[in-house]
Amino acid sequence: MNRYNSLGSRIFDSFNYSILTLYAVAAIIPLLYVIGASFASGAEIAAKGFVLIPSEPTLASYKYIFSTSSIRNSLMISLFVTVVGTLINMLLTSLTAYPLADRSLPGRNVIMALITFTMVFSAGMIPSFLLVKSLHMYNSLWALIIPGAINTWNLIVLKNFFQQIPVELLEAGKIDGCNDIGILFRIVLPLSAPALATISLFYAVANWNAFFAAIMYISDTKKWPIQVVLRQVIMMAQMIGSNETTGAVTPPSESIKMAVILVATMPILLVYPFLQKHFVKGVMLGSIKG
Repeated sequence: MNRYNSLGSRIFDSFNYSILTLYAVAAIIPLLYVIGASFASGAEIAAKGFVLIPSEPTLASYKYIFSTSSIRNSLMISLFVTVVGTLINMLLTSLTAYPLADRSLPGRNVIMALITFTMVFSAGMIPSFLLVKSLHMYNSLWALIIPGAINTWNLIVLKNFFQQIPVELLEAGKIDGCNDIGILFRIVLPLSAPALATISLFYAVANWNAFFAAIMYISDTKKWPIQVVLRQVIMMAQMIGSNETTGAVTPPSESIKMAVILVATMPILLVYPFLQKHFVKGVMLGSIKG
């Protein structure tokens, strides 16, 4: 009997499928609730409390949040930080990982030890704030990009991926007259699409979710990204909800919260499927060798 068709194997597979299904349902239901509640009316949310499929869908919450300049402005700021920040992240990470992937680089082990040290110990909140302020980046969007321009873990993963590229290809590039920059951009990076897609997704998600750095370094409310505005919306939900009893046209506070959460989450959800095919492959290949 094939061991994969045995009774024990079928029971084990059924148990695994059941657990994975429960995890999937536990992850999907909150998202469905956010979507349903964002389209629900105030009366339905008040009556049911938990709405997955609204009986009378309405776009009132979305019309309200997009009618305010703060939401539109914060979305553009988050988009700028995500796009420009990710490009800078990938450029600097690639330029750092490529030489470190060369095992003959003098002082390579010392440099890697210093880089790895930052994963365990950091300067702390106050020194980081003072550094950002002394560099005149306080209240600037660059404060959300430059301090985290290179993530140590992403750097190590990309370095390990570069190390797996055959040395013969690099030597062939040098024979053809390419310098190190030419080899990086013409040979190494085109061959590293899975790793680049994976790390780009990591950086993009981190930049889009910029929250703590924005609170620390940005005091001008007009420069807040969407995540900080989302926090303000949630904190002011009771104030918004109090307007519902006055007969104003303001949508219910719960519906507004869910609409803003969905707007803040949807861009990453839309991007992820296009990078998913590279995601697992990039992580696995980048973690095989040290």
